[in-house]
Amino acid sequence: QVQLVESGGGLVQAGGSLRLSCAASGLTLSRYAMAWFRQAPGKEREFVAAISWSGGTTYYADSVKGRFTISRDNAKNTVYLQMNSLKPEDTAVYYCAADRLHSPATAQARVTWGDYWGQGTQVTVSS
Repeated sequence: QVQLVESGGGLVQAGGSLRLSCAASGLTLSRYAMAWFRQAPGKEREFVAAISWSGGTTYYADSVKGRFTISRDNAKNTVYLQMNSLKPEDTAVYYCAADRLHSPATAQARVTWGDYWGQGTQVTVSS
């Protein structure tokens, strides 16, 4: 059974940092492109960042570019999202997703991106 489990969320002041982790089980992570998405209350889910199978290529939403960094450790079957200079508007539930077939470059535009999803981790940034 495939599972993606996010962790590392919490409450942080504006300007602070958090590191999210997404631990995968039941699949070989190196065969999947990975991405982070988020959903704030009353808003639609939005793309945050994506990373290629090997980790060599990354993609970011304009709203987080320069502040967030996505990375992966295929040996540990884990994907990370380092979030710096956090803003109140970053408050959301953050989800990781894995996709076997679709390029990480399409994660932002493709509605059906993601074969597997985690349950999410709450990030709250206070002003």
